[in-house]
Amino acid sequence: MEGKTTKKLIQLLQEKHGIETKEGRHRLKLLEMGYFHGFKGYRFLKTSDNRIPYSNFDEVVAVYEFDTKLKSLFYPYTMRIETALKNIVLDTVIGFGSADFRHIFDNLLNDFEKHPPGSRDYKKKMKNRLELRNKIYNAISYHYRTDKAIIQHFVHQDKPVPLWAIFEIINLGEIAFFIHCLNEETRMDIAKNLAMHNPSHDQKSRVLEDLISLVRDFRNAIAHNGVVFDCRFNRNGSPKRLAKMMHAEMDIGEIAFDTIVDYLVIHVYALKKIGVPRKELRRLVRVFQVLAERLSQNIPASIHQSIMGERAKDKMLRISTFIDK
Repeated sequence: MEGKTTKKLIQLLQEKHGIETKEGRHRLKLLEMGYFHGFKGYRFLKTSDNRIPYSNFDEVVAVYEFDTKLKSLFYPYTMRIETALKNIVLDTVIGFGSADFRHIFDNLLNDFEKHPPGSRDYKKKMKNRLELRNKIYNAISYHYRTDKAIIQHFVHQDKPVPLWAIFEIINLGEIAFFIHCLNEETRMDIAKNLAMHNPSHDQKSRVLEDLISLVRDFRNAIAHNGVVFDCRFNRNGSPKRLAKMMHAEMDIGEIAFDTIVDYLVIHVYALKKIGVPRKELRRLVRVFQVLAERLSQNIPASIHQSIMGERAKDKMLRISTFIDK
């Protein structure tokens, strides 16, 4: 199989894809981006059959740089949300009387009990509960083998690993699964502590799981340098209960979690819930707007709209109103 140098790939962009290129300047940019991660990753929206109609390689570069700056902008905020949510969940659960996972497993991770023994829902929730226990014990085992000091300390002391140490070694997806297995009373207390208790739209306090799952997928895409500008990383679709609650609280209209503006909405919503000051939220929105405006100056309006969505400006206004409430 014959390989192609960057010079030949630049020629290919012009001859095969009809994208105008300037060999010197664009060759260097393609070397920086990479043909497969760069051009191939940014030539479509969401799916490979939805090609972006670029006419000049500068447009590809503009989208690539927009994506890169988005990751730099959002990552600190995403990590801040992850850390705060972990701590709020942990504080609420331990507030029920114990940090011992076995106690929590027996007394709080018991959502199955509201169903008749042996029923379909009982079996499903019991299966989830046992699966969660396996995940946690496997995480403890793995981190003991890899010399994680916090785990080895408790094991060598012949003491159970407390929940706060467990939360140090499990990922955000497993935190969402942990919440899913909690009983309704505990989930409701967590929602209240986040000012997210809204029985009209989330009667069983399940919205936090949806929010964490969406943030997790975004965080993982950023951490692995994936493409984020078109939200192709979203594996959870559009959680309707979360969309309804955000609409009720933010008057945001339809939100499908399929544009990067929607992920700005999610971040502002979550950051406000964990108590981030308005000044910081305004800065996040302001920098996002600058990036979006810069992109609009470097690509055709039709491509910009397909990336940002038809209601981008309206959503931005409503985000700002929500911040100031």
